[in-house]
Amino acid sequence: MLEYRYDTQLLIEGTNLDEDEINDYITENFKGDSLLAAGDDELIKIHFHTNEPWDVLKYCATLGEIFDIVVEDMDRQSRGLKG
Repeated sequence: MLEYRYDTQLLIEGTNLDEDEINDYITENFKGDSLLAAGDDELIKIHFHTNEPWDVLKYCATLGEIFDIVVEDMDRQSRGLKG
């Protein structure tokens, strides 16, 4: 079994977004790995492996509008099932 089960990806659209602050907050407050928080002050892409994707989504929704949300179950995928 994988340490972090869910591959969580989304876009955040807002104003005055700071990828470094978002990266630091996620790193300090959520367990996971493979974090990518990249973009500019109006659009940030998030990619993160975690066991609690719903908490990451709740946090990101406080920063702006979230969309293109994908949460894939990597454990199911590793067993040849739909993620």
